[in-house]
Amino acid sequence: QVQLVESGGGLVQAGDSLRLSCAVSGRALGSYTMGWFRQAPGKERDLVARIHWSSNWTYYANFVKGRFTISRDNAKNTVYLQMNSLKPEDTAIYYCAAAPNSAQYLYWGQGTQVTVSS
Repeated sequence: QVQLVESGGGLVQAGDSLRLSCAVSGRALGSYTMGWFRQAPGKERDLVARIHWSSNWTYYANFVKGRFTISRDNAKNTVYLQMNSLKPEDTAIYYCAAAPNSAQYLYWGQGTQVTVSS
């Protein structure tokens, strides 16, 4: 079993930055892919970025490329999402998720709210 706890959300103005954290516990993550998703009111949950824990390979959705950076800290077993140049359309609940062996995302955090005012 893997437990995920997100933190770092909040209310910011357009153009500001936030860093989300996802503390992971439960097992070794070498074969896992970690993802950040977001869901705005009335919309589907979208993949924002993902990272393979051991290879550090990353992927970004087009709508965040150049603004967001996903990273992980082995020592702290934590995944981060650095969000720069935030826009009002980035407003959503952000979720951290874990996919064993880079397959289906089986484990999810409780989510953290990010609100960007114009």
